[in-house]
Amino acid sequence: MLSILIPIYNCDVSHLVGELRRQAETLGVHCEICLLDDASEASFQICNRQWTQKINIRYEELPQNIGRAAIRNRLGSMAKFEYLLFMDCDSGIVVPNYLETYVAHLQADRLLYGGRTYLSKPPADPQYLLHWHYGRQREQQDFTARQAEPYHAFMTNNFLIPREIFQSIAFDEQIRTYGHEDTLFGAELARKGIEILHLNNPLLHLGLETNSVFLEKTATAVQNLALLHQNGKSASTRLSQTYNKLRKMRLVQAVGLALQPLRPFWISQLTQSSRPNLRYLDLYKLSLYIEAMRS
Repeated sequence: MLSILIPIYNCDVSHLVGELRRQAETLGVHCEICLLDDASEASFQICNRQWTQKINIRYEELPQNIGRAAIRNRLGSMAKFEYLLFMDCDSGIVVPNYLETYVAHLQADRLLYGGRTYLSKPPADPQYLLHWHYGRQREQQDFTARQAEPYHAFMTNNFLIPREIFQSIAFDEQIRTYGHEDTLFGAELARKGIEILHLNNPLLHLGLETNSVFLEKTATAVQNLALLHQNGKSASTRLSQTYNKLRKMRLVQAVGLALQPLRPFWISQLTQSSRPNLRYLDLYKLSLYIEAMRS
């Protein structure tokens, strides 16, 4: 019936796996949980090894980090059931019937996406405010809003897919660093005409990054997006669409020159303000993308 697939990197999954086991036992369906550690620090591996001897749980550790795309493909090949539920390791279950909701909507020709949510209260440490604001304003969307743009709203943190469909697409393993493996996967779903049904079945995102790390990962994701386009791969985002509009108007160079000197101001505002302005983040990303596409 259901293989729950969780890639692990530097995270204690005790609470997540414990709740999944409880819900699976209550639901009474055939279910396995596959945990694959992507060369985490030893302290996390020691903590998660408790799941090695548990019934219907498979825990394995990779000797070297293989990246976000490759580890999901590896998990897909480990699974023995016909439906694959992928989730991030830094997730919390906030819906008491989380697994039941997915099982009730199983269909062999479509993908299900449950969504992502963030705590309503901002983090006490201001070093985590940027990620929290971004998550609340950009990633946390009502399922009806997500369904209006089903492929654009898709993310890899919480989705269920029939194994046959997954095997026909898989993740592009050329993407080893952070960013846009979900964009490319969603584009392939759209190209093949595979339906995405968005559900009100979110996971709580717990792994907030510090402001500086969030900006570093944002820059890496922008580089990935530019690389995808330079390699001729379809990965349409609002950022690439904005760039294309500027290119058609022959304004790329002028806009790039105008934006670049403002980066220090944006970085300061985004990392030090108690209310970071996400418009500045958009402009920062556009500046980086223009530079990446030139190089």
